[in-house]
Amino acid sequence: MPRTMVFIISDDVETTEKAKAALAPYGVSVTTYGAGQWRDGLENSFFRSQLSSGLMPLASGTSPVDQHRGNVLPFPGVSTNTNQDNSKVATMDELESKAIENAILQFRGNLTEAAKALGIGRATLYRKVKQYQIDPTIARKKRAA
Repeated sequence: MPRTMVFIISDDVETTEKAKAALAPYGVSVTTYGAGQWRDGLENSFFRSQLSSGLMPLASGTSPVDQHRGNVLPFPGVSTNTNQDNSKVATMDELESKAIENAILQFRGNLTEAAKALGIGRATLYRKVKQYQIDPTIARKKRAA
């Protein structure tokens, strides 16, 4: 069964504790980060890759969470390949195309769910899939395998 996770970025300990208490009866996993921790973490490629894979490296006493990632999409351009050529700056079209591909893969070819996760309309996603020549059937075939 999927587990709901919430990340709270705040330096207000009292408010974060109230949020944790309010969400606990629903079985929601809450992880809090101070503003500085979050900012520093986002500048760290290891933190970003761990966050996108469902791990929470900055929280104390954490362990890997289950592999269902809900609506968390990988950061565009984050790669575990350290041999990647970082000298090339990706264009906005490349980043958008990669984000769309990731969402389609995450939702196993379900374009309606991918559009919701991306925060765009379904018709817009269909148009962009055509524009970037993305084949959603590949994700659907992986689903069947």
